[in-house]
Amino acid sequence: MRITCFNKAFSWIKPASILLVIGLAGCSARVLDSQNRVVGSPLPNCPASPNCVISEVGGAQSAEQRVAAFRLNGDVAAAWKQLRAELVSMPRTTVVFEQADYIHAEVVSPWRVYTDDLALRLDRPQQLVHLRSSSRLGYYDFGVNRERVEALRQQLLQADLIQPRP
Repeated sequence: MRITCFNKAFSWIKPASILLVIGLAGCSARVLDSQNRVVGSPLPNCPASPNCVISEVGGAQSAEQRVAAFRLNGDVAAAWKQLRAELVSMPRTTVVFEQADYIHAEVVSPWRVYTDDLALRLDRPQQLVHLRSSSRLGYYDFGVNRERVEALRQQLLQADLIQPRP
């Protein structure tokens, strides 16, 4: 008798818990990329350490972390597609995640010891490509991330995909 009363008294728990789980899942239905960035949002800020560079305003902790975004030439969709092709032609670079407006690549050091992240975000209305290059480990990168961004800039300038910096 006691167990039956208990079961009847709490028979609402199972349906209520199912509704709660569904409701909570709906609240967190944001599409995230491989670095837990909400798709369509700015790139993650650089940490305070000097092993990261970024083009987005407010993403840098210091002036040394700032780099200029790439301004695309011509048709944005075609330039973005060609930019991806140029990116994967860089040594030891692999695209690990991509969407219509975002590419996340991993770049392995020549000695295969370190892996760095290179993220590019397309701002179609402004015809800009924002980027962030960062080391996963360590504090100082000896300028490797800035060199990577500038090497990509030179490659894209030679391919006439972007405009020179003002």
